[in-house]
Amino acid sequence: MEHLLATSIFIFFFLLVTVVGFWASKWRKADLSSLHEWGLAGRSLGTVISWFLIGGDLYTAYTFIAVPAAMYAAGANSFFAVPYTILIYPMGFFVLPKLWSVSHKHGFVTPADFVRARFGSRQLALFIALTGMIATMPYIALQLVGIQVVIAALGFPTTGLMGDLPLLLAFAVLAAYTYNSGLRAPALIAVVKDVLIYITVIAAVIVVPYKLGGFGNIFSHVPPAKLLLKAPDLHSLNQFSGYTTLALGSAMALFLYPHSTTAFLSSSGPQTLRRNMVLLPAYSMLLGLLALLGYMALALGLEKLPEYKDYFHNYGGQFAVPALFLSSFPEWFVGVAFAAIAIGALVPAAIMSIAAANLFTRNIYKEFIAPDCTSAQETKVAKMMSLIVKVGALAFVLLLDKKYAINLQLLGGVWIIQTLPAVFLGLFTRWFDFRGLICGWLAGVAWGTWVAYSLEFKPIYPLHIGDFTVPGYTALYALVLNVVVATIVTVIVRAMKMAPGADQTVATDYMG
Repeated sequence: MEHLLATSIFIFFFLLVTVVGFWASKWRKADLSSLHEWGLAGRSLGTVISWFLIGGDLYTAYTFIAVPAAMYAAGANSFFAVPYTILIYPMGFFVLPKLWSVSHKHGFVTPADFVRARFGSRQLALFIALTGMIATMPYIALQLVGIQVVIAALGFPTTGLMGDLPLLLAFAVLAAYTYNSGLRAPALIAVVKDVLIYITVIAAVIVVPYKLGGFGNIFSHVPPAKLLLKAPDLHSLNQFSGYTTLALGSAMALFLYPHSTTAFLSSSGPQTLRRNMVLLPAYSMLLGLLALLGYMALALGLEKLPEYKDYFHNYGGQFAVPALFLSSFPEWFVGVAFAAIAIGALVPAAIMSIAAANLFTRNIYKEFIAPDCTSAQETKVAKMMSLIVKVGALAFVLLLDKKYAINLQLLGGVWIIQTLPAVFLGLFTRWFDFRGLICGWLAGVAWGTWVAYSLEFKPIYPLHIGDFTVPGYTALYALVLNVVVATIVTVIVRAMKMAPGADQTVATDYMG
């Protein structure tokens, strides 16, 4: 077998996290028939475990593959991922403790629970829940794509029944321990994943530059167009505005994803969240180093090597990182690195499926189908829904071209940021009327989707102001439209003296 030692080490770590995932149900033993325990780990995770869980949730396997791949293919503009992950933590420091406090006070499990209580509208809460679920599905699929790339790099076929078998086995194991242990499983597995990724990236940024004669030599092999952003001119801000709005819009969207809020709500309290907002930028430093792997792959000219040509043809720049490790490290370390990537897919995929299941159970099943269901019935539905979500994500990978998952994930960013006025602004003000928020959400989603489709899912929209062009992130422009529409409709509703929805929260609920 090709890469026998690497495959053996890969399997060892996969079996290790499987054991950890099942054992997690006995860790801090609790009644896992309660949705608070199964879906939020009892809101009991302290600073250290939260740090690993949130880091493992936000910095996914697809990030590990996609950020260097984007640097490899597109160059400096893709580095926006680093400043955006720096921006999110000051935002989170002020926003997330409020969300945790009000959610703990009222027993909210999802952001849509909060919206339902804050604005008194089950329809608005439904739109928030559906947005989160739909945006999450392709995100899970992309984690499985990350595993698929690693499996291919180990020499296994990735087509036909035998090619699908390793991914099916990984899916079955993920589904089983998530069903059994809930959020406790990814919380503990995240510790293994993050340790492996830190070891892998630090080794890569030391060993590969040493072999290539230093970073100066690496940068000298990168085409100039990929080293710097295109500067503004008399007619356009060019990549400067695109880069800035991508960073800002992505930062505003990330914490709105259901898997992010699920990880945050599992923390033991507001102080735990504040400490993590201070400590989590350590991952941004890691991401900055990780992005440079794309330039290292360029410097090595891996795409031109005969043994990798077919892989680059099938996976494009996504194969840059696996090829870099295969060409630069001994077999045993390749096994460690590939295990880090695969486990890095399992952690967020588990949290994402749990988060989507929580949304369905709380904001669709309990709200519209079975309002009198017991806590045990609620949890049973959530467990079954977590399996269904994973099956849907697996179908994306096995039955459709992966570009559909990538395109839908890009659309997911456009959609999820449209929940910001209701969720995050709602933590600070009750001024918006729920009818205005619904109309704003609809306008933002509709315009953003149409623009994304018309641009063939490229994320930058060229906004023309007279003869001047301001390229910017489509999601952020759609959010501006959302807020404008929500404001206009709210003013009209107030002028017509229409009854507002009832706010079930009070000011003291938000004080962490």
